[in-house]
Amino acid sequence: MEGQIWFLSRSLQLTGFQAYKLRVTHLYQLKQHNILASVGEDEEGINPLVCPQVKIWNLEKRDGGNPLCTRIFPAIPGTEPTVVSCLTVHENLNFMAIGFTDGSVTLNKGDITRDRHSKTQILHKGNYPVTGLAFRQAGKTTHLFVVTTENVQSYIVSGKDYPRVELDTHGCGLRCSALSDPSQDLQFIVAGDECVYLYQPDERGPCFAFEGHKLIAHWFRGYLVIVSRDRKVSPKSEFTSRDSQSSDKQILNIYDLCNKFIAYSAVFEDVVDVLAEWGSLYVLTRDGRVHALQEKDTQTKLEMLFKKNLFEMAINLAKSQHLDSDGLAQIFMQYGDHLYSKGNHDGAVQQYIRTIGKLEPSYVIRKFLDAQRIHNLTAYLQTLHRQSLANADHTTLLLNCYTKLKDSSKLEEFIKTKSESEVHFDVETAIKVLRQAGYYSHALYLAENHAHHEWYLKIQLEDIKNYQEALRYIGKLPFEQAESNMKRYGKILMHHIPEQTTQLLKGLCTDYRPSLEGRGDKEAPGCRANSEEFIPIFANNPRELKAFLEHMSEVQPDSPQGIYDTLLELRLQNWAHEKDPQVKEKLHAEAISLLKSGRFCNVFDKALVLCQMHDFQDGVLYLYEQGKLFQQIMHYHMQHEQYRQVIAVCERHGEQEPSLWEQALSYFARKEEDCKEYMAAVLKHIENKNLMPPLLVVQTLAHNSTATLSVIRDYLVQKLQKQSQQIAQDELRVRRYREETTRIRQEIQELKASPKIFQKTKCSICNSALELPSVHFLCGHSFHQHCFESYSESDADCPTCLPENRKVMDMIRAQEQKRDLHDQFQHQLKCSNDSFSVIADYFGRGVFNKLTLLTDPPTARLTTGLEAGLQRDLLMHSRRGT
Repeated sequence: MEGQIWFLSRSLQLTGFQAYKLRVTHLYQLKQHNILASVGEDEEGINPLVCPQVKIWNLEKRDGGNPLCTRIFPAIPGTEPTVVSCLTVHENLNFMAIGFTDGSVTLNKGDITRDRHSKTQILHKGNYPVTGLAFRQAGKTTHLFVVTTENVQSYIVSGKDYPRVELDTHGCGLRCSALSDPSQDLQFIVAGDECVYLYQPDERGPCFAFEGHKLIAHWFRGYLVIVSRDRKVSPKSEFTSRDSQSSDKQILNIYDLCNKFIAYSAVFEDVVDVLAEWGSLYVLTRDGRVHALQEKDTQTKLEMLFKKNLFEMAINLAKSQHLDSDGLAQIFMQYGDHLYSKGNHDGAVQQYIRTIGKLEPSYVIRKFLDAQRIHNLTAYLQTLHRQSLANADHTTLLLNCYTKLKDSSKLEEFIKTKSESEVHFDVETAIKVLRQAGYYSHALYLAENHAHHEWYLKIQLEDIKNYQEALRYIGKLPFEQAESNMKRYGKILMHHIPEQTTQLLKGLCTDYRPSLEGRGDKEAPGCRANSEEFIPIFANNPRELKAFLEHMSEVQPDSPQGIYDTLLELRLQNWAHEKDPQVKEKLHAEAISLLKSGRFCNVFDKALVLCQMHDFQDGVLYLYEQGKLFQQIMHYHMQHEQYRQVIAVCERHGEQEPSLWEQALSYFARKEEDCKEYMAAVLKHIENKNLMPPLLVVQTLAHNSTATLSVIRDYLVQKLQKQSQQIAQDELRVRRYREETTRIRQEIQELKASPKIFQKTKCSICNSALELPSVHFLCGHSFHQHCFESYSESDADCPTCLPENRKVMDMIRAQEQKRDLHDQFQHQLKCSNDSFSVIADYFGRGVFNKLTLLTDPPTARLTTGLEAGLQRDLLMHSRRGT
């Protein structure tokens, strides 16, 4: 009242400064800026009323120790006398509104801290005193609420025309309005004597019937603070004169509008104002005292509510205080325990449901299992599954509850979800429980819809025994699943429905496409399984096995070898056990045809064993021939004394294996009966091919007591004649070689002892007359030097003799390399018709020479080396002469 503004710090230290000369009437401290707006009086006006001034203070800056005043301007825009009733400033510093007792409102638009950027205009005129103002920001739109003693209205001040909306025809007294925080959607609160009203910018919101004559309304941290007294006094009388107010005790109520309870209530004497700072409320009373009201922490509040069993209120409070989910779950659990102890099981389970995800489900399940409350337990477990937090044990328990209650409708509703994403339980566990409880149709539904093929087939085959349906189901499966399930259940299906199972296997192993009842892609390439893997399925069904194998061999020629092996074995068995000659002949032809199909080249031994096991001789002989086992063919005919077949085998395969003739001769030689005809045929062939020495032939036939000399007389005569002719030819060749050797030795001696005279007159290359310089060789060839240099490959070799000499040297080197080739010698000795010539050839190469070590002294070795070199040069006839 003396023009001072006082500051009270948190440590309750009081400081102040002189802001006005007369008095201060209104203050407004911005929340987001350290800016203070004040209205006061510095001097008397022309009229009896004083002229109020508005001052803007920057509390961060100082001017002589006092806050810096950045702007001063008159509060009343015109000359009409009036009194400032209320003041408000927008947090963005661009709007300031001042209300007056004559019902007018001025709007200062622009930067309120500067004169140049600010513009003042009258926004509202009315007949009733303005008792409250408040700015509300919604996006880019700024509203101004104006309340008088008789009405409430709002303006849009962010535009140009400032459109007005009449909100209500009820007003309030001074300091009985406030703006809520976002928890109440920034609604404008008007505290009338009858009710407390909340307003949006365009309409009235909810109202609360709080009794008592309202003196002060304030908003603090989600609470509505109301100071009132029971004795009703007209707002006008309050506005006109404070002296008329009695000193009755006043009631301070703090309401939690969200949770709808009174958070605090107390009686004070003569409240001046209620202030909010430092997280507390301060109540200033006329006796000069300041009462601090500190809000209890959330946990303390909750404990107070718990003691009074006000759990619903505690839940609402926790939500409004944004308590975390763990804290809420703890409240729900305590509430559920309270209801459970009171016997309200239905209410308790609803609270326990709200703890799902935080509280261990076994805590709840144990309670309701003990109490035999299956309905409540079912509700809890349903919610647990719906939130996808159930495990296999929970699924088992829920399904057992359904089956105990015999509630088929709930059971179907639980399992018959529309899509895989809506399944909130372990499907396999559900199938097991339903199967165990005898709900086969439900278990089949789950297995089919969730692609648990193994379970579907187990139930169909082991429980329901519906083999046709199981086989149909396998036919609808994708290739991999169809293949694996046929391997697993094929024997059971083959035992009960062999024909249908065989048909499915045929398709599975050739060109499989799932039977999707017209929805499949007929043009897509099919898959095929390994048919050999399904043969064990037919263990007790030979007729179906034969049909399957023959189908595979016809439709798919490249079937695995096991198919043909099994088919051969099956045909041989049928042939061996068949008594009807005609049928047996047919089976014989089928077996031979299969052997000749060329499918047993790589498994010759296996096919041969099968034929021998079933004594299928034609097949054995065919396989012997295909495997080039001519000795076995010969042995077979010898065992059965089939002489003509023995000769036929020798004639047919003797070229490939000449020893057959020798075996035939030995065979016939051991026979005591007359076999002269066959022996003569054998001897003729042995003579033509020179297969055996005559002495060996005689020794072989000596074993036959019936064979006479006349049998081999022609053979021996022809053989001796041929040997006589060969001896004469060999003697002639020996005589010629001796003469050639004598001539060469004489020539070598002449070259060693006598000078060589070169009498050539023409070049051996160009046939032109020789001219010096020329080149002469001991072989007798002479060359022009330029011809020799042009055509020769080396200076030491005669160009004319070089090709022939090179052949000789290559032969010598080859002989030296092959001296110890024992295997090759043995092979040639065995295969040659003339073994003696092979041995003589190897003697000539020096293969059988004894190895001699040279241990002579160096000089002797040098002389020997020179002599060896001279011999080599003489042999090549290419030593260069000048």
